Order: sequence, then C-alpha cells, then structure tokens
Amino acid sequence: MRGARSAKWVAGAIVVALAATACGGDGDGDSGDKKDKKAAAPQVVMELGEPQNGLIPSNTYESEGSEVMNALFTGLVRYDEKNQTQLDMAESIETTDNKVWTIKIKPGYTFHNGEKVTAESYVNAWNYGANQDNTQETNPLYAKISGYADLNPGEKKKPATDKLKGLQVVDESTFKVTLDAPFSAFKTLLGFNAFYALPKVFFDDPKAFETAPVGNGPFKMSGKFEHNVQIKTVKYAKHPDAGKIKVGGVTFKIYTDQETAYRDLQGGTVDIMDTLPVSALGTAKRELGDRYITGVDSAVAYIGFDNSTLKATDADTRKAISMAIDRKSITEKVFLGATTPADDFINPLVPGNRKGACTACAYDPAEAKKLYDSAKGLPGDTLNLAYNADGDHKTWIEAVANQLEENLDIKVTVQPKEQFATILDELGDKKYKGAFRLGWSMDYPSAENYLRPIFSEEAIENGSNYSGYVNKDVEKYLDQADQAPSAEEALSLYQKADDVILSEMPYLPIYFYARNAGLSKDIKSATIDSMAQVDWTSVTPS
Repeated sequence: MRGARSAKWVAGAIVVALAATACGGDGDGDSGDKKDKKAAAPQVVMELGEPQNGLIPSNTYESEGSEVMNALFTGLVRYDEKNQTQLDMAESIETTDNKVWTIKIKPGYTFHNGEKVTAESYVNAWNYGANQDNTQETNPLYAKISGYADLNPGEKKKPATDKLKGLQVVDESTFKVTLDAPFSAFKTLLGFNAFYALPKVFFDDPKAFETAPVGNGPFKMSGKFEHNVQIKTVKYAKHPDAGKIKVGGVTFKIYTDQETAYRDLQGGTVDIMDTLPVSALGTAKRELGDRYITGVDSAVAYIGFDNSTLKATDADTRKAISMAIDRKSITEKVFLGATTPADDFINPLVPGNRKGACTACAYDPAEAKKLYDSAKGLPGDTLNLAYNADGDHKTWIEAVANQLEENLDIKVTVQPKEQFATILDELGDKKYKGAFRLGWSMDYPSAENYLRPIFSEEAIENGSNYSGYVNKDVEKYLDQADQAPSAEEALSLYQKADDVILSEMPYLPIYFYARNAGLSKDIKSATIDSMAQVDWTSVTPS
C-alpha cells in the first residue's frame, strides 16, 4: 500500500472502510457524468489523492494509485474478509516444493481493447517490472523469481537479458514460475498489482499507457487521466463479473484538501470518502448517521529518518525520540480514539504481531531525556519533520513536534509537502533530509510484507527503504523465514527480524490505522477490505 493495498504507502491520516451507502444520481456509465439522468446505472464519485506516478501496475506502490489499479485490473488472486488468499483470475496455482509454481488462468478474460488475456500477458508484464532499466516502483517484489539478479546487475550496469529465466509459458493459459529458493507465501503475493497482466499495446508505448491504461478489470478508462483533476472509468461489459457490478462507473476525483472533499461529501457531489479529515471525527457520526462507518485496517503510521539522519544518529537517540512521543495522547486527543498506539512494526491484523514488542514505543519523557543526553543526539539538536499536506496530518505531526521540543529540548521544524507524491519523490531521489511521516498498508497479508519491502537492503534502490537501513541479521532472518518449511517456523524467524529492527528503530511506529468512512445517501451497501480497497461488486445503489 509505497502506499497502498498493498501497497503501498498510505497518503491519509486515517484509512476507512464502507458498509452502508454511496453513489450519485443517475449518471451515464459510458459518459462518466454523475448528473446524467438517462442511464440505468449511476456513476460513483470517489475522493482520491493524486497518484504518485502514471497508471502502470508495476509502477504503482502507494494507496491512491493502487485504488485505481483495483478498478482497472483483475489479479490472479484476491483476499477475503479474513485476509485469506482466494483464486480470482487464476484457475489454479500449484506447487509441490514451494519453489516451482504452475499457474493456470481462467478463460473468458479480455483486456479492454478486446485482446485475450493469456499466460504470455503475465510473463511479459513481470519481465518488464523486474528489469532495472524500466525503473518500476515494485521492482523488488520480483526478486524471488529466478533470473532477477540478471535483470538487476546494479547502477551503471546493463542487464544481460530482458527476461526472467524463472518464467516459462507452457501454453496459452498456463505458465510456470521458478524461484531461486522455496517461498511458501508466494501465492499470497500474487494479488498485488505488481503481478497484474499487461496487454501488447502497453509495450508499444508505455508512456502513453500512463494516462490511458488498458486493463482487464471490471472498469475501463473513459478518457485520459487528468492529473490533479480526475480519473474517469466506466463498467467493462465483457468482464466476467460485469453482471455483479451495479454501478455504471467510478470517477476518482482528485483532492489536495480533505476538508474540501468532506464538504463535497456532505453536499452530495462525492459518494465515497475513504479518509475522513481529523476535524470531522468528532462530528461525523452526528452529521452522517449510519453513513459513518468504522472498522479495522492493515496500515501502520511511521515517522522515519532519511539515510543522512540515520547515519548521524545512533539507536539510543532514535529510541529516545520514540519514547518522547505520547502515542496514547495522539490517538485519543487528535484522532478521538479512531486509531490505536502502535507497539510493533507488524499490524495486529496479521499473524506475527506481538503486543508490547516495541519497548521504546512506551511513553516515558524522563527516561527519554536521560537517554537522549547520554546518546549521540541529533546534529545541532535540530530535526526537520516532513508530512504530506493532502493527507490531513498537520495536527498530529505538530503534536509530535511539540512533544519532542518539550521533552528533549530540541528544535523541530515541521515541513508540509503539498502532495503525497511530492514527499515520496523527494525521498526516492534522496533530496529530503530529516524525519518524515509515512503510512504502510500491506500489499498482501503476511508479516514479511511489513519488513522486507521497508527494511531490507534490496529495497534501498528498488523499494521503499527510504532510510537506507541495513542489518545483516535482518537479512539472514528474512531469508531463513522465506525458506522455512512451515508457516510457524517462518513466523518465528520474521519476528526475530522484527526484534532486530525494533532494537535500532530506523523508523518509529506511531499508530495503527482504523477505518472511518464517509458515504453519500445513495448506496444501499458497499464494503472495503482491510487493505483499504473497495469491493466494487458490493456497491449497491439505493
């Protein structure tokens, strides 16, 4: 969730889920016009932040873009309400050794231009995503496939091939995947957008595809991606689930201010708002009634440190900073109980979370000051703290800054960035120096997904390790866990890696997200999963 489902990094302060109403008037599903009275099925308008990149599945690693991918594409697997992996476009996914996997896809799926989805559609897409020359955000998720190293020889080196040797097309509907080593959770990965199929037209002009993607999902594009304005889609009638889709399309309306979006929700021009502004938490129940929905979520909010700050400090300094933050006060006074204090890097929704695992997450200002004074400290006792202003983080970030100044006697300079994409780009390009706010939502339901994509060495250049954190024990435990013969053994090893990271605190877990959704008056029912993505087959107009 770098953002999203999966993916991804999360833009907002609170992630939400639906189970009540939403949807505008009688808009035309083909035109994307919410107000058109002639169509049988209405057009849903959903609030969204600006995606970080163009609309390519393998280049989408944050929550806003992933929400659009979820509408435009159908993956091999999906995750049910219990976070269990279920087959979606895959007819079967089989293995005898967790190393060689045979994937057979269901018939009947076509891309929105009429092209048939085949095994080759998947193999070509994965080859593209895994090639370092294509600089795709999700590149490290292909690392377990044999041949990945050949496509990623390193900076200033040219790949010797453009194909993963671990991918083999068997026939039109079947392909084999060979991993470098056994990995029992491989099937679970396959619901994330990095593993979607791509049509032939993508390879003709990937740049043009960014604004006019051609997917295989329940909705297709209506016009082009209008940056900072909207992304319009209409129902794709040839999708196998088309009969279950009761709306004519989805318009993702892009906002930079959640207060404005909330007013539009109240005014009826927005149907689904999956991240309510903090200011609305105290009044949303009264204002929205049963259209205000709460629930659990897979995301974790962090404060991280860029590599220069990481190197300039020691673990005790970062622990002192963590202990000086009053998480309970933030979750209760800022979020009014809509979030819970984080005490682990692994979210409680997946096996592996341990209550109290992060001892440095306990608020102890006196001990924090004592530890800070005896540690290396911050250069000049100053710290920059950045956040994305389009995600409504101002209140809690300023609360953190005030607590750090009061409890550690340091100077904290808060730096708002206009959009989520801005801070991700600055971190990715190594232009930002200091601490920063991010939120991680799982790509797939596994403890591994809260660790490797953020804290492994391979994720520095090709992933989401913005701190540049490296620890050989973490690498060892992650590799051993991936290859463990049982889920129980794997989980124990992932927890060992988690313990090492908690002992060094390259990031500080602050709170576990919760769902707090706002909906319009025109939908009878709708649901959203724990990875903060709408199940569009569940959206039923009133």
